[in-house]
Amino acid sequence: MAASRDLFAKLEKELDAEPIAPKKSARGKAKGKGRPDTGEGSYTAADIEVLEGLEPVRRRPAMYIGGTDEKALHHLFAEVIDNAMDEAVAGHANWIDVNLDSQGWLTVIDNGRGIPVDQHPKYSDKSALEVIMTTLHAGGKFDSKVYDTSGGLHGVGVSVVNALSEKLEVEVARARQLYRQTYQRGQPDGPLENLGEIKNRRGTKVRFLPDPDIFGAKAAFKPARLFRMARSKAYLFGGVEIRWSCDPALLDDKDETPPEAVFHFPGGLKDFLGTRIDGLVAVSNEIFSGKVEKKGGHGTVEWAVSWIANADGFLNSYCNTVPTPDGGTHEAGLRAALTKGLRNYGELAGNKRAGQITADDVLGTSAAMLSVFIREPEFQGQTKDKLATTEASRIVETAVRDAFEHWLTASPNQANKLLDWVIERAEERMRRRREREVNRKSAVRKLRLPGKLADCSQNSADGSEIFIVEGDSAGGSAKQARNRSTQAVLPLRGKILNVESATSAKKADNQLLNDLTLALGCGTGANYRDEDLRYEKVIVMTDADVDGAHIASLLLTYFHREMPELIGNGHLYLAVPPLYRLAQGAKTFYARDDAHKDQLLEAEFTGRGKVEISRFKGLGEMLPRQLKETTMDPTHRILLRVEIAEDDRAGTSKAVQQLMGNKAEERFRFIQENAEFAKELDI
Repeated sequence: MAASRDLFAKLEKELDAEPIAPKKSARGKAKGKGRPDTGEGSYTAADIEVLEGLEPVRRRPAMYIGGTDEKALHHLFAEVIDNAMDEAVAGHANWIDVNLDSQGWLTVIDNGRGIPVDQHPKYSDKSALEVIMTTLHAGGKFDSKVYDTSGGLHGVGVSVVNALSEKLEVEVARARQLYRQTYQRGQPDGPLENLGEIKNRRGTKVRFLPDPDIFGAKAAFKPARLFRMARSKAYLFGGVEIRWSCDPALLDDKDETPPEAVFHFPGGLKDFLGTRIDGLVAVSNEIFSGKVEKKGGHGTVEWAVSWIANADGFLNSYCNTVPTPDGGTHEAGLRAALTKGLRNYGELAGNKRAGQITADDVLGTSAAMLSVFIREPEFQGQTKDKLATTEASRIVETAVRDAFEHWLTASPNQANKLLDWVIERAEERMRRRREREVNRKSAVRKLRLPGKLADCSQNSADGSEIFIVEGDSAGGSAKQARNRSTQAVLPLRGKILNVESATSAKKADNQLLNDLTLALGCGTGANYRDEDLRYEKVIVMTDADVDGAHIASLLLTYFHREMPELIGNGHLYLAVPPLYRLAQGAKTFYARDDAHKDQLLEAEFTGRGKVEISRFKGLGEMLPRQLKETTMDPTHRILLRVEIAEDDRAGTSKAVQQLMGNKAEERFRFIQENAEFAKELDI
């Protein structure tokens, strides 16, 4: 131990001694006294800054409002009106006034309790108002004693607005006294002023002008954006009236924003959603909406959902009236409730396909709005764009799922319609996935065409044609009659699958459809590419009888549902083969139908000699020479191009669904409504 003490004593003496002078460098100059320079002298205690008050906000505004762009500028308004809305939700205010003047000043007034103005117990030289306006993390919303639920936080919200404003004025009417204090860039101009007694007024007024040093000299509030933000707040809480006003000089001719408006919506989110989807085609007749209120506000949930057939869906969510554009746990609860509820209904209805439904299928075309009130919510980031409170998911799922299941069972027709719609989306999703898998597999291997396809020798699609014929017999005749250079033939065995009533799995497993899709090479659905189509004309050539018309109808349904662009771009045609052959001596004519036959008999044949009339039972019974000169030779044939009028797309789609769908009652209704128009039936 003695030796150890001597060792430490020696070390202490060496450390206290004068440092050894450094050796001279190669150039013969010493780098200075002391230890070698390691750069530590450039970083000392004097370089450590302590930012006080609101200085951190002005130095790094993006940390508090997400940036300094237009969105961040309007976030200042959100922070102020959130505080006013908290007073309304707590039951202490029933109106809020929002005004934008010609100089760019924005004013928000409420008739709530007013921010406290008495001396703060922790800061003897400051009022509570000044502490709130100049100190981060100061306010009355960190526990649930004053507010059961709240969206804004005094200090994190309004103090940031104060810090980023060139000027800010706040007035408080409280206990029949009017108080006022002004600020510049977060610093008070002086102490709180008592302006004397005031009657018939209470609440808080905040008036501020954004700082051009922060947001830029040209930064200014957009009336239309403020208008929408104020209106949405009124929808979120039916117990408040929001009064909007704006200087008319700020509105141009193209701006539909009114200079004055009053918002009060007792119907809440149902009214809000109704205005958003007005004019769109809804899958269900009614909006699924509801509200579950809890004592004190915590756990209150309100929702409104509709499914749209002709537009993309959206989901707007809110927590304590604060928009959450990035979603969060409350949206997860809604997705789970709707998905599980619809699946359960499908199982009860005996629809086995309901098991394949996912949340994306249910929410993909839904227009939904969700509002939840939670005590002390947790958000990701200062701008509150995403809710992170775990409890919110359970609260929303429990409230919405029970109501959704009751809504479905109360109206079976509406529920079945919605279920069919969502299942279609699920099958479309699975079909696209299978196509992607096929594309990945075929990307690394040589193109393999169907074995029955007799392709043309021409490589370019320009001027080329493919004939889709029924059966091997007709296919054999067509292959002999064709022009091998420009005409391809694909025989199909029997009737193809009715894609209107078939599931996605059946369509994927159908070999005839796979052969047809592979031969055309352009893909289906969302993966259709017109530039990949291997032929300029796609010609459906079937027998001129009822069976042939049926097969043609099935093919047209397939192209209408799976390749609508093929029709829209003018690639699809119907061949018109003859039904009769008329011969008298060396004279021969072909008739398309009975009317054409009678016309030819009268016009082309004389009374001398017998006219031999033979009816073709099918294309396979025609000689290749006959098929060529009547149906396949471009110089003699008749082709009907399939077109859908732009203004009749919806009607055409409805007719296809009625006639080719899996609901027999729809076909029966169509026959009843159109039977009187049917003539010359071939049955």
